[in-house]
Amino acid sequence: EVQLVESGGGLVQPGGSLRLSCAASGFTFDGYAMGWVRQAPGKGLEWVSSVSWNGGTTKYAEVIKGRFTISRDNAKNMLYLQMNSLKSEDTAVYYCARATRDAVVTVPLTLYDYWGQGTQVTVSS
Repeated sequence: EVQLVESGGGLVQPGGSLRLSCAASGFTFDGYAMGWVRQAPGKGLEWVSSVSWNGGTTKYAEVIKGRFTISRDNAKNMLYLQMNSLKSEDTAVYYCARATRDAVVTVPLTLYDYWGQGTQVTVSS
């Protein structure tokens, strides 16, 4: 059974940092690209970032480019999202998702077939 479990969310002040983690199990982790998607209160799902199967290629949404860094550790079956210089508009539930292929993908979100339960990130003073 494929499982994706996010952790690391919480409350942080504007300008602060958080590191999200996603523990993957039930599939061959290094056979798939992975991504992060978020949903802000009252809004739809928004693609944030993706990484190829070996971490060699990364993609970022324009709104977070330069502030967030996606990475993965295939030996540990882990996906990460380092978030710096956080803004109030980054407040959302963050989901990790498995892509349907090993090469990096972005949108549409139908390119992801398994999702975690999400972790809440709240940026507020």
